[in-house]
Amino acid sequence: NVVGACLGGAESTGLIVAVAVGAAVIGAGGGCRTEAHVEVGIAGAAGGEFIRQDAQFRQWVCADGSRDGFKAEPGRYHLFVSLACPWAHRTLIFRKLKKLDEMISVSIVKPEMLSHGWELDGETPLGELNYLHQVYTAVKPDYSGRVTVPVLWDKKTQTIVNNESSEIIRMLNSAFDAFTDVKTDFYPSALRGEIDEINAFVYDNINNGVYKTGFA
Repeated sequence: NVVGACLGGAESTGLIVAVAVGAAVIGAGGGCRTEAHVEVGIAGAAGGEFIRQDAQFRQWVCADGSRDGFKAEPGRYHLFVSLACPWAHRTLIFRKLKKLDEMISVSIVKPEMLSHGWELDGETPLGELNYLHQVYTAVKPDYSGRVTVPVLWDKKTQTIVNNESSEIIRMLNSAFDAFTDVKTDFYPSALRGEIDEINAFVYDNINNGVYKTGFA
C-alpha cells in the first residue's frame, strides 16, 4: 500500500499519489504557471539551468485556525485548478478521497494559456473574472510573481491562502476531518521520513527533471 506516499514534501518536495484502486498519479511541489501578467516566470542561473521558484502564498488552513487564522469550515474555501495541470490534479484527488466535494468549491480554468494566461469562464467567489491573474492582483495589486494553479482561496477574508500544491493537499488530508467520515491519514507520522525521502528523489529526478531537461 503506497497511498501513504501521497503527502510528502514541503515547498519543493515531490510526491507520489497512489489511489486505492491502483491508479498512480505523480506530482511534485509546485504549480502550473502562466507568463501572463508576470514579470518573473521561470528563473535560470547564469549557466542556463532551470530553477523553479517557490510559491509565494504559503499560509495554512488548520482545524482550529490557530496557525494563520484560517479555520477549517464547510463552504469557506475555493480551489482554482486546471485539468491540464498535474500539480492541480492532486488537490482534486484529495478533495475526492476525503469527501470534501460539498465543502470546497472549484473553478476550472480553460485548458489553453493564451496571451493573458489562464482564462476563467463563469462566476467565481470574486464575481465574474476573465483571467486567473485577476485573482492574484485582487489580493496584491502590484503582484508580479508567477500566476499558477492550484490556488486555495478563502471566501471569508477574500484572499489567497496558498498556491503550493504539496501544502494544499496536506491541509485537505487532516484539517477538515471534523466534517468528513473519511479519517484516513495519508501522511502518517511513522512513515513521513520514508515518504519524504522517496518524494525528494522523485521530485528532483522525474517531476522537476522534465523541466530541467526541457530548458537545458
